[in-house]
This record gives sequence, C-alpha cells and structure tokens, in this order.
Amino acid sequence: MSHSENGRVSRRALLGGAAVAVLGAGLAPPAAARAGGPGRPPHPRSVHAVASRLDRALVELRRDIHRHPETAGAERRTAALVAGRLRAAGLDVRTGVGGHGVVGVLTGAHPGRTVAYRADMDAVAPADQFGGGTTAAHLCGHDLHTTVGVGVAEVLALLRGRLSGSVVFVFQPAEETLSGAAAMLDADLFGRTRPAEIHALHCGPFPVGRFLVTGGSGLPGQDRGVVTLSGPDATRRGQRLAAEVNALGTVSPPATPADLEQLVADIQRPDGPLAEFVFMRAEPPGAGDPVEIPLAYRCWPEQRYTAIRDDIRRLASAYGGSVDFPADPFPAMVCPRREAQALRGYLHRTVGRARVGTLHAPVPFNGEDFALFLDRLPGTYTFLGVRAPGAGIETASPHFGTFDPDERAIGYGVRAMAGWLASRT
Repeated sequence: MSHSENGRVSRRALLGGAAVAVLGAGLAPPAAARAGGPGRPPHPRSVHAVASRLDRALVELRRDIHRHPETAGAERRTAALVAGRLRAAGLDVRTGVGGHGVVGVLTGAHPGRTVAYRADMDAVAPADQFGGGTTAAHLCGHDLHTTVGVGVAEVLALLRGRLSGSVVFVFQPAEETLSGAAAMLDADLFGRTRPAEIHALHCGPFPVGRFLVTGGSGLPGQDRGVVTLSGPDATRRGQRLAAEVNALGTVSPPATPADLEQLVADIQRPDGPLAEFVFMRAEPPGAGDPVEIPLAYRCWPEQRYTAIRDDIRRLASAYGGSVDFPADPFPAMVCPRREAQALRGYLHRTVGRARVGTLHAPVPFNGEDFALFLDRLPGTYTFLGVRAPGAGIETASPHFGTFDPDERAIGYGVRAMAGWLASRT
C-alpha cells in the first residue's frame, strides 16, 4: 500500500522532468537506431517520447485509484474512470462486460494483427491481506496494473498513425476471487474482435524496473474439497485427520522478510526446490456430529492434483470419512514458452539484459484467472519489479499490509508494454 494517502507524497513518486529522464534512460535505444515510420512499429524512442508526456498524469491516476479501493464485483468507480480515459484517447469502448469489465479497442492506421492486453482492477479484501487492515486496500498492485494498461492505451493512441492492426485492452474485475475472467469470457469478450494473443503484467518483489518472464512456468491453480465425518468422537477424529491432510503440504507461507527473500531466490532457480510443491490448508473442525473439514490446496505441476486427491480420500477413509471435490480444480496458469522467448528477446533489445530475468517456478501461494485467457489464446504474463532501492522486500510483496510499491514502475511498464504490443500487431 502506498504511503501517498492522506496528503502524504511517497518519496518514491515520479516527480518532475529530471525523474522522468532517469525513468526512461533504460528504455532509450542507441543513438544510431532508426526512428520508425508509417507501417512500421513505433520505435522505443518514439514510445518513450510520448510516454514522458504522460508520466505525471499516470502517477496521479494511480493515486486516485489507490484512494478508492473496490473489491471484486464492486469496481464501479474504477471502471468508470478507466472507460472515461479510454474514450478520451479515442478507443471504441464497451462497459459492463462480465460485471464491471471494460474493453477498449484501438485500431491502428495500417493493416495488421490483433493482440490483447489485460489489467485487473479489484482491490484486496481484508480476509486476503497478510497483516493488513480491516478495510479493502490495493495491496496486490492492481491499481498499478490498471494505470499501466491505461497508459499503454494512451501512448499507442497518440502513435496510432504508426500502429498496425488493433489492440484490445481488457480491464478485468474480480481477479481476487478468480471469477472475473470467466465472467468476461461468458459475456462474449472476444466476440467482436478476436485477438491472436494476450499479454499481462503483474507487480512483483523485484528491483523496480526489472522484468521477469515466465515461459513454461506461471502460477498454480487451486483445488477445494470438504471432508465429512460422523459418529462417536467425530470432532477428535476430524482434528487428527486435518493435521494429517496438512502434512501433505511441502511449503508454508513466508513468515519473515528472510523467508520472502528465499522465496524470490527459489523461484528464479532452474530445477530449484519449488519445481514441485503442495501448499495445503485444511481447517480443523468444530464440535458437532457430523463435522466438516474444509480444505484448499495448490500444487505444481498441475498433473499432481489426481494423486493428491487420492491421498486425501485415502486418509479420509481411514478415519471413516468421505470427501466431496468439485468436478475439476481451478486451472493453473501455464505460460507458453514461444511467446515468452519472443518477449525476452524484445526486452533484451530495449531495456537491456541486466533488467530481464526468468521465473523458473511459480509462487506457491497465489493463483491467477488469467489462466482462463491463456487456455484460449497464447500470450505472456510477466512480473514487473516494484521494489524501491534500499526498501525491504515486504514493501514489494503483494497482499502484505506493508506493500508500498515504487511508483516509477508505472513508467517502466508503460514503455515496455506499449512497445511490445506495437511490435506484435
């Protein structure tokens, strides 16, 4: 959560021309690079020049959204704000798509492909905050995601004369409840304009301006179930059973900054300790007869769900219980390698190899309904570093009450994604 609320301005804010110049330096191409022209993708130098005019306004947009957090299904104000900005930029806008979803289509001046970009808009409810408050708050960075999406749309709209094809901007509600993507797809999201691929950014606890691509990796899905026990000593047996089910887990949420640092290191290690994992949560039952044990878990790779369900059924049967699972778990988000490799190459050429990394394993404790888009279309899902120099890792870790991202990440994300999308149309 940014400390720019209540009249306080974050020391990390992007203020003034000097800061803008520093922000764009890493994205400026060599002096000898061509400037681009009609029918060619806008060059990163052109993207940077246009984005520099928008930097200050985008930071203010993020702060506005941040001051008015809206949880899943209640994103009315945010959606209206986004729709107004897109219309002002000249996009064809639809609202009310799958709830409060907003879709804006930008058509370039030249023939080409259609690609999509998705940003999520909802805030984190109190129950999903780690050490947070009692009210909704933007502790997952969706305020930055939305701002970056608006900024990319505004930059490309100003460069429309050099843009080929079309870009579909998808501003999604209800990501935190893993319901918004399905609702938008059910509302015929791509019925009017079918993109060839879809892309997204998400905040992450990495140095500000660093990009981590995820080809072959992603984020786990989620499975849920309920174990029911009845008869004598149902509560006692249920408590023992819950403990045995929890013992199937191989990872626990980070409890300290040192744990977070280790997690960040592990997800960047090929064949590291998170190449396979189970994150299990089974709640001990209360008193009664019968009793229920709700459980939820994530695993990687996704194929392990079958074996884990069998293990839970076996344990439940040993205690005289039964298990009810849904027909299928919520799917994992697995990012295609081909598109990730193309994005990595683009970022190497534009932001530099030193600012580009790879995630080789998922964060075990988070899911993403962007998985449903990637089930329909190829694309990329990339982490954008929001950790300020010298700041603790807990300030850049989503869902923590200490989340306080470096706002300069907005400019980095806008420049990189505007250039990337233009290169894909």
